[in-house]
Amino acid sequence: MPAIKLNSIALLGLTGTAIEIEVDISDGLPNYTLLGLPDSALLEARDRVRSALQNSGFGWPNRKITISLSPAWLPKSGSNFDLPIAIGLLLSNAILPNIDLSKDLFLGELGLNGQLRPVRGVLPALVFAKRAGFKRVYLPNENLPEAKLVSDLNIYGFNSLNQVIEYLQTGNYFQTESNLNYVDSENIEPDLLIDFADISGQKNAKLALQIAAVGGHHTLLIGPPGAGKTMLAQALPGLLPELENEAALEVTSLHSISGSKRSIYSKTPPFVAPHHTTTATALVGGGSQTIKPGAISLAHRGVLFIDEAPECKSGILDSLRQPLETNSVTITRAIGSVTYPANFQLVLAANPCPCGKFTGRGRGCACSQLQIRRYLNRLSGPLLDRIDLKLLVEQPTRAELSNIDKKIGEKDVQTSADLRRQVKRARSRSNARFKQFPWQSNSQIPARYLRGDFLAEQSAMTFLHTQLDKERISARGFHKILRTAWSIADLQESDRPTLEQVQLAFNLRTAGEIE
Repeated sequence: MPAIKLNSIALLGLTGTAIEIEVDISDGLPNYTLLGLPDSALLEARDRVRSALQNSGFGWPNRKITISLSPAWLPKSGSNFDLPIAIGLLLSNAILPNIDLSKDLFLGELGLNGQLRPVRGVLPALVFAKRAGFKRVYLPNENLPEAKLVSDLNIYGFNSLNQVIEYLQTGNYFQTESNLNYVDSENIEPDLLIDFADISGQKNAKLALQIAAVGGHHTLLIGPPGAGKTMLAQALPGLLPELENEAALEVTSLHSISGSKRSIYSKTPPFVAPHHTTTATALVGGGSQTIKPGAISLAHRGVLFIDEAPECKSGILDSLRQPLETNSVTITRAIGSVTYPANFQLVLAANPCPCGKFTGRGRGCACSQLQIRRYLNRLSGPLLDRIDLKLLVEQPTRAELSNIDKKIGEKDVQTSADLRRQVKRARSRSNARFKQFPWQSNSQIPARYLRGDFLAEQSAMTFLHTQLDKERISARGFHKILRTAWSIADLQESDRPTLEQVQLAFNLRTAGEIE
């Protein structure tokens, strides 16, 4: 009997590759050989598949079994090949009818009892499958809601190997309750975000974060413990407009690969906050057998927040410098190179000194000037030069704290929804301005256009050139201030940045400057 051929998909980053699985059972001493550069998880498939077949009522062939995963040069990893291997063995043993499966795709991990378990990366895998011309997909039922985000594919979800076999034998497909309700996203709870109305005081910081939301600008918050730096950062995603369908699909694909928990229906920009003890691999991405996205890619089209930034180990934060410029990260390992998108807004939070009390008059601080300088110098100059807004966050006053009892709408109390509407109006102005250009936000305007089509008023440009001559700003700072000024102009509905708006952008960049 000729070798049985089935199809599956291997992912390298977000890029899929069709894998042809050939199963051959021949005479000879009982043996199991798996070819095609499998990793340890894939080598263990033999024992999972054996137990799954036996516990599902089927025997294990007591003959020579050879399984080849093509192309042979591509390293394979993961447990998503369990299901096609099991189906291939049943076809080779003539337990299943010899049907045409050339346009069918199989994904799924098998439990020892024959249950199908979910796998990672289903969404990007099926996006590739659609482009590759596959027609039908068989996968675990728990992956079905995610898989249904891809249209024009016949997708079947199953709970066990026996259900897959019954469908292939009879064509009977019984949808479970979760299968039928996969499109019901109305009952999905929204992501929990902090509302700006819950934050006392911090009028200047709120305005700065609103400007950051308009243009996608990176921000550094410096202030004493308990002043509200973390709450401000957590509230920032609430100002960002909802993700478009294509962007939401891209974000969901990245989270699907990593296995992180995020609602597949969520269009809220992601908020990722790794601990300051994180490693460079966890932050940027990497791995040995599988190159997984890091925190910067999981924060794609959202916010990456790093609290206690000076406490990060040496070199960790500097690994962000290149992704901040290119909005992507390329990771190279022995198994290949992967490029992940990393277009995120960076928010760093830091205390003003090791004890955190060097604020106001600084009476409670016991740190020496040398300790303070060493502490703040942990944030390197090249990294700080890539930060658009540097804010000093002071402790709220007693009067500001008393406003927490004020009702929404009174005085200056505004909700995140109110501020988000203002951000949307400002973004609509920038979108109209960028209609003929490939970028979408003010922070992405190329430098040469800032010196041409997107100049500020003459007096504002003269002010910036003066600051550049005095070496108070770098060439990068010159362009970043202009980009921030455009966001302020959009928020204030100006056609072109004025001197006052450029000065505000300059002050927002230098107010928290570490000298």
